[in-house]
Amino acid sequence: MNRDFKFTIKHISFDENYQPSDNTRITTNFANLARGNHRQENLRNALKMIDNRFNALANWDNPKGDRYSVELEIISVDMDIEGNGQTFPSIEVLKTNIVDHQTNERIEGIVGNNFSSYVRDYDFSVLLLNHNKNQPKFSIPDDFGDLHGKLFQCFVHSKTYKDNFSKPPVICLSVSDNKTYHRTENQHPVLGFEYQPNESSLTEQYFKKMGLQVRYFMPPNSVAPLAFYFFGDLLNDYTNLELISTISTMETFQKIYRPEIYNANASAGRCYQPDLKNQDHSFTQIVYDRKERSQLAVEQGKFAEEHFIKPYQTILEQWSANYAL
Repeated sequence: MNRDFKFTIKHISFDENYQPSDNTRITTNFANLARGNHRQENLRNALKMIDNRFNALANWDNPKGDRYSVELEIISVDMDIEGNGQTFPSIEVLKTNIVDHQTNERIEGIVGNNFSSYVRDYDFSVLLLNHNKNQPKFSIPDDFGDLHGKLFQCFVHSKTYKDNFSKPPVICLSVSDNKTYHRTENQHPVLGFEYQPNESSLTEQYFKKMGLQVRYFMPPNSVAPLAFYFFGDLLNDYTNLELISTISTMETFQKIYRPEIYNANASAGRCYQPDLKNQDHSFTQIVYDRKERSQLAVEQGKFAEEHFIKPYQTILEQWSANYAL
């Protein structure tokens, strides 16, 4: 018999007064912004960028470009493995909500957007590195991502998820700098032109084990495509305003974290290869330490190994072997 893990959800407002809790993964995009001497200015500027981008995309019946604003919630998901009240911080995502100042309506947006996971840190920063130590050729373990993918799907199909969110998640990531993307003729009014990659990536394969498929779109007036990971039908399951809430939020983060790609001064053409060494780009007025973030991913992977993978190894292996939707 397959045991059910218990999930609990915490909602934390992400605004200019946000301060990361002790439990938050410090490599998380939003947590990184909220540290240091410029924390409040960073947050204020990022949130303003999101609102401006939202209004630029939702430009119908919006002559002054100020009809909407986006409110963000950090959704922290804790998992109780043994049912004894001891929890591990498993997943952290963002939830968008849209405020229509013309109708005074608050519209539910999309959950997902940013995606953080200690177990993913463990897989990429500990397990994969150890697997390839002293190996002449890079390879991937056969079961790489299996446990993480099943844990994620267990959460999305749980009563806890369904009680809190009305639609499946959409996760929005940057494109890979070691792939080439070709623009297709398919164009969506909000998502923009669709791009097709020349090959599958490790990230795509990893997210596929989470039950997610991927499509790449470059929204109007963007300079590079974004990767949208989703269940179901991305173009028809979500409204234009819901999609705009994700685009405006995640494109803003990418301009801050990947300015070489998403704040480039030249737009992607029909055939596009992202370049993290591109010098022809602009910086936002937001302070961010990318080098520190990559170092912290290793630390957090080791934290997951020590506090989750090793203590619960037998339970997790048995559960994973028996898990089925």
